[in-house]
Amino acid sequence: MRKSLAIVLAMLVVLVNIGFANVQPVLGVEIVTEATSAILMDAASGQILYEKESHKELPPASVTKLMTLLVAADAVASGKVKLTDKVTASENASKLGGSQIYLEPGETFTLEQMLIAIAVGSANDGCVAVAEHIDGTHEAFVEEMNRKAQALGLKNTHFANAYGLPAEGHYTSAYDLAVISREALNYPLIRKLTSIKEYDLRDGKFKLWNTNKLLWWYPGADGFKTGWTNEAKYCLASTVERNGLRLICVVMGVPQVRGHFAESMKIYNYGFAKYEFKQFAPVTQKQGVVKVRKGIEDEVTAVTEKPLGTTVEKGKDKNFWVETKLNPEISAPIQKGQKLGEILLYRNDQLQANVNLIADHSIARAGLAGQMTRTLKGVFGY
Repeated sequence: MRKSLAIVLAMLVVLVNIGFANVQPVLGVEIVTEATSAILMDAASGQILYEKESHKELPPASVTKLMTLLVAADAVASGKVKLTDKVTASENASKLGGSQIYLEPGETFTLEQMLIAIAVGSANDGCVAVAEHIDGTHEAFVEEMNRKAQALGLKNTHFANAYGLPAEGHYTSAYDLAVISREALNYPLIRKLTSIKEYDLRDGKFKLWNTNKLLWWYPGADGFKTGWTNEAKYCLASTVERNGLRLICVVMGVPQVRGHFAESMKIYNYGFAKYEFKQFAPVTQKQGVVKVRKGIEDEVTAVTEKPLGTTVEKGKDKNFWVETKLNPEISAPIQKGQKLGEILLYRNDQLQANVNLIADHSIARAGLAGQMTRTLKGVFGY
């Protein structure tokens, strides 16, 4: 009896051990990338969705030009320069090697054409010509780039030139480039320039092809910049938008030819598979009315300035609630698009996003006679 019981117990131990041996541990999804450094960021919130050594200081090669374009776009937005300005190439600009449009000293293009040459053709000589046009010297423009980096709070970035050729003290990080990319999205000009696939320069005698192949290969890709040097290897800062979800991806130090495209697509695939943009109010949706004093109309409708929503992990979109804050009344005149309040999105007690509520149309101030008529109507009801 004891012997039989011992045999049964031994068999049970064997079966249990076999069962445990066949159980595989549940592991979280992990991206394996050949990039030395990489990051995936939600453009709307700045939330990091994936990263690998994202703060490591590395040479960015021509991805440097994203900051060059940002400083130039800021100069255009402020009125310091115009896209129609004539930019004349100096001898200094014409001496640059690497990727270029072979500027001749004295050759002239509009600022817009020069920026296209930088964004599409990665023109080193164009960077110097633009820098000199905006700030007088290339060195002064680079100082402006570094001031912009400081203003954005970048802790692992310093620029030594505007074009990205190897230089002492010229470095950045994947995280810092993602922050620069996020800031660049505030300037529609940058995405317009960097999404151009091809461009004819010099009356069609010089063809530019965009070096960012994601524009052809990956649906939703619409911007930013590639880079390569022997030192930096292959680098790419890019952005993709699908179904309201806009992501930013940066990869640096990828060893394989075209590997920066493959690694970026791999990381984007992960992002779009795992996350979605949850919309709670579309753009221009009515959110209430505000009383108008001294206007030719009694009230104005408040609508959302932009879509209200947030990026969430798929299947985890619970515990959200919305709060609307509106001014009870406002005095005319009112301009279309004037801020009347805001709508806030919370998850539990944490603020996730907020959008301005704006006037859906303009309302002029009423004349004295009109104001008196409205006052009498309010008092006597006629």
